[in-house]
Amino acid sequence: MKLASSLLTGVALAGMLTVWDVPLKAVNPLLAQASAAEMKDVTGLTTEKKIDLVMKNKGLFGGGDQLRRFFFGDLEPLAVQPGGAGMVVNLYNKANNITFSYCATYDVVVAVKKGRISRFDPSEVK
Repeated sequence: MKLASSLLTGVALAGMLTVWDVPLKAVNPLLAQASAAEMKDVTGLTTEKKIDLVMKNKGLFGGGDQLRRFFFGDLEPLAVQPGGAGMVVNLYNKANNITFSYCATYDVVVAVKKGRISRFDPSEVK
């Protein structure tokens, strides 16, 4: 009986420690925002700095790799249009409301614009 009681107490404590911050975030949403702000990726850059860096390296070899590293899993393909070395893909980042135009042939970002852009002006993606 004593063993079962000790085991039950241990499982209950482990369960409480595992889900401790979930109720706190439900009660106070500011704690969830603080947790998100505290989390940094390995680059240590803010999202705005990442976007600025991608824009700075627009048209340079390796810009596509940089785009994939910074926004892995967050890019939604919107459209394909003529441009770059044939065709470019317009990728939308919902979290930051920004669209990138990417040329896979040369692995470069050819255009960046705020908002959900399904078609860039042809002069922007040449």
